[in-house]
Amino acid sequence: MLSQKIIDRLNQQINLEIYSSHLYLQMSSWCAYKSLEGCSSFLSQHADEEMMHMRRLLSYLQETGALVTINGMQAPPTDFGSLTDMFENIYEHEQLVTSKINDLVHLANTEQDYATLQFLQWYVAEQHQEEFLFKSILDKIELIGIDRQGIFFIDREVGEMANASNTAGKENTTMTQ
Repeated sequence: MLSQKIIDRLNQQINLEIYSSHLYLQMSSWCAYKSLEGCSSFLSQHADEEMMHMRRLLSYLQETGALVTINGMQAPPTDFGSLTDMFENIYEHEQLVTSKINDLVHLANTEQDYATLQFLQWYVAEQHQEEFLFKSILDKIELIGIDRQGIFFIDREVGEMANASNTAGKENTTMTQ
């Protein structure tokens, strides 16, 4: 049985994952509006991943007999200034999510809730990958730039990441059938 502190913090994380999904959907829409189809597709897929993260947490709480509480949330911003600013915002947001996951891990360890601690290890690894991914996109933006043709190349590169992720997802689905 989970402590009320763990339940409350897992519920907060569920709501943060929902917000993350909404944020990335809004960013996807902004990219589509700016004719950055590659970035739009990538962020739309990333929004779906965030909902999957939320559902995983939701299932864990339900399996333990805890009540899941979905709260209202602040709407994400609708303008991001530039592609660089947007990806910097994403990177900072992922760092925030990582800190919240780390806080959860610390709480589970402090309360000697080893089942939750084990469950959260997937999120620890996932957040490492998320931060690495968005830092690498920022590094490419810095290297290539977004002036003139640079934005075209960045959009194409990020779009290829979406296509690679989509292809890998289809292969994983085929393998499990």
